[in-house]
Amino acid sequence: MQQKALYYEEKQLHARNGLVILFLNIILMIASIPAIVFGSIMTAKDSNTVYIGILLIIVGILYLCVIDWIIFLGIKILKPNEALVLTLFGKYHGTLKGEGIFFVNPFCSATNPSVENQQESTVSAEVGVSGNVSVKTAKTKNKKISLKAMTLNNEKQKVNDQLGNPIIIGIAVIWKVTNTAKAVFNVDNYQEFLSIQCDSALRNIVRLYPYDVSEGGDEKSLRGSSQEIAENLKKEIQQRVEIAGLTVMEARITHLAYAPEIAAVMLQRQQASAIIDARKMIVEGAVSMVDMALSKLGEENIVQLDEERKAQMVSNLMIVLCGNKDPQPVVNSGSIY
Repeated sequence: MQQKALYYEEKQLHARNGLVILFLNIILMIASIPAIVFGSIMTAKDSNTVYIGILLIIVGILYLCVIDWIIFLGIKILKPNEALVLTLFGKYHGTLKGEGIFFVNPFCSATNPSVENQQESTVSAEVGVSGNVSVKTAKTKNKKISLKAMTLNNEKQKVNDQLGNPIIIGIAVIWKVTNTAKAVFNVDNYQEFLSIQCDSALRNIVRLYPYDVSEGGDEKSLRGSSQEIAENLKKEIQQRVEIAGLTVMEARITHLAYAPEIAAVMLQRQQASAIIDARKMIVEGAVSMVDMALSKLGEENIVQLDEERKAQMVSNLMIVLCGNKDPQPVVNSGSIY
């Protein structure tokens, strides 16, 4: 029995047109007033019709005071992308979907544990602050379930990556309810359930990747493989919330940074790596320029240089091209020998 309760399937109700029932109920309410008056006249006028008059009075009063209000309880109004999960004497009766006015069994009650738990926590907080139960001011909230796409943005959390570096990461998840029966009956609060499962899935995914790729490496990282990380994160969360009847439409990393205790060190490391890459590019460019200069001088026969002079020229050009500061030229007005 417990295993069966974990796999509730949604059963959609095909309710009657509530607008017709509403108008008919209003007409009968109005008609019950003349019935009471006419019954009173019949009771007082003729003894032969006293029983009919009493019957009209009883029916009119009964309908006006009891029946019409019971019928009003069965009138449900839904907006687009809203649903009502209805229970009848504790059993799942069905889910009402669509937009408009519907009429269902008046004895059915709507249930939404996420709203009920939130309302109870609000009442408990107010009672705890005031110390008096009589000042409960929690409003009765709507128990309709929204079928719209919603966004969950949990607080940023500190997680260790594959290399053990602490990082601060945050995600945003776009989700919606697709199976209202599972969302209501399989978990206590499907919104809190989703939030917890998102945090757990995020920790599992982050532990599989480093924050950044090491020099010369081709492995995937949190910073460089954001698309793949998002897809893996979406799949991980979807597997966890399947039991709650939720569908994860998208999961994206919204914040990614090193933890404050190592942020300064990692910044120096990135700066050093950037300087090395820049120097490497400068040296490669300087070597190609020096080679081009020597080749041009030799091809055009502008000047003949021995190996020693070539080495001195290469040294001077490399200093000029690779130096951090602008060189101060020294003009030799005499012979180069």
